[in-house]
Amino acid sequence: MPDVRSDEDCRRLISALEKPVYRACFTIIYAYGLRIGEAVTLPVTAVDSKQMVLRVIGKRNKERALPLTESILGMLREVWKTHRSKRWLFPSRRIVTHLPYTTAWEAFTKARSECGFDDKFRPHSLRHSFATHLLERGVDIRIIQILLGHSSIRFTEIYTHLTEPMREDLR
Repeated sequence: MPDVRSDEDCRRLISALEKPVYRACFTIIYAYGLRIGEAVTLPVTAVDSKQMVLRVIGKRNKERALPLTESILGMLREVWKTHRSKRWLFPSRRIVTHLPYTTAWEAFTKARSECGFDDKFRPHSLRHSFATHLLERGVDIRIIQILLGHSSIRFTEIYTHLTEPMREDLR
């Protein structure tokens, strides 16, 4: 069963991340329901500020264009100013490669520990929380499928079992 956290818990963990690059990376993961591997490998060219979309390459090399908000664009620009990598949104310390998956995981683990959360709270929990919160707000499951990049609605349907309103209806 996917681990779903409250919006408050997700934001608290993200705020506890030490470096701006880590905070921005996990903000993107939560704001768009990305997989950690999708986020850490985002090139600068993924941001299309003219069309206001974030282009993400998911599983099986499938691209999805996600709506970019002014606040997310502003955050990405501010973080970019701290490193000025020509290639990566979230570069490694050496700038020439993207943020390593393991480094992002370690930063998440440290922040999780500082917040006192259990080890079931993983980076993928942000993706699960994103999808579940959208369902709870009444967003159509087919829209969520597109946002998550699921090839089949069956993969997205797992979230229908987790939403609080559905649990209330069941009671």
